[in-house]
Amino acid sequence: MKFSRIFASTTHDMAIDLGTVNTVIHVRDRGIVLNEPSVIALETNNGIRRVKVVGNEAKLMMGKTPNNIQAIRPLRDGVIADIDVAEQMIKHLIDKALGGPARLPRRYEVVICVPSGSTMVERRALRDAASNAGASRVQLIEEPMAAAIGAGLPVTEPVGAMVVDIGGGTTEVAVLSLSGIAYSGSVRIGGDKLDDAISSHIRRMHNMLVGEITAERVKHVIGSAIMPADGGATMIVKGRDLVNGRPAEVTVSEAEIANALAEPVSQIIGAVRSALEATAPELSADIIEEGITLTGGGALLRGIDVAISDATGLPVTVANDALICVAMGAGQALELPSYAAVLAAA
Repeated sequence: MKFSRIFASTTHDMAIDLGTVNTVIHVRDRGIVLNEPSVIALETNNGIRRVKVVGNEAKLMMGKTPNNIQAIRPLRDGVIADIDVAEQMIKHLIDKALGGPARLPRRYEVVICVPSGSTMVERRALRDAASNAGASRVQLIEEPMAAAIGAGLPVTEPVGAMVVDIGGGTTEVAVLSLSGIAYSGSVRIGGDKLDDAISSHIRRMHNMLVGEITAERVKHVIGSAIMPADGGATMIVKGRDLVNGRPAEVTVSEAEIANALAEPVSQIIGAVRSALEATAPELSADIIEEGITLTGGGALLRGIDVAISDATGLPVTVANDALICVAMGAGQALELPSYAAVLAAA
């Protein structure tokens, strides 16, 4: 009752960064209220499928479910792969963000972040998923713009600003000025591809199969975009031996993982270089002064800022709160009149 009364009298009530790995929800006047994995667990009983859990609880089930339960990530490469499951996940995450299911139907308006390289079909799928989850109105904002706003870049001024948003499914590179995007590029390389590179390397070099949760943990603990001078830290990794089929463990080093990540990191650097080559001269002059700002979970990979700086010769900084920059920026765009043009353009 309380929430439905509040949201009936507001506009653009909620901003959602519907990410491949995490979903972050910003509610008007309350800030970030939810940051959980984009995972949903579905349970099938007597041919009827229902939602068991979403978010943190569902991620704990990944790779460990019985036959009648599926833990699913309905987004891949930054876009919806399964629209029906995505609708259910969005609805349950919104309910969780707003304090549980409402006794009366809620009416709220939503701003959703989309990759700059997404197609019209992919954008329509996002709109439909949010509408079917209960949103009365859906607006879109491109992820690089939201990331730049969240990072505090002067996107409304006649000054060039460059942002690189390294998400779970895509890396977005954009040059922004005067509330618009002067250049944008998107490559489907992100945290998922880094995890895949790690698991592929361990399978190839150690004949051991590891799950995506284990690969992600290796990335967080000893992952690096630059080669350490002395081999770096080591870590014990557990999985299944492909030769004899038994559980096994191996020790991997930071240098080994840096070598495994070299290819996807080079593709991210290539996207940054392409953006710089396509940028107008006056904007390039501003970028020399301001440098490049990194956002997204991938920006937290050890040494990624150094690797990009070495490749471009420009200063590179990682934004504060890089993980939630996109949702924070989308939230500011829906709350502050000065960013109205950003939503209108989307």
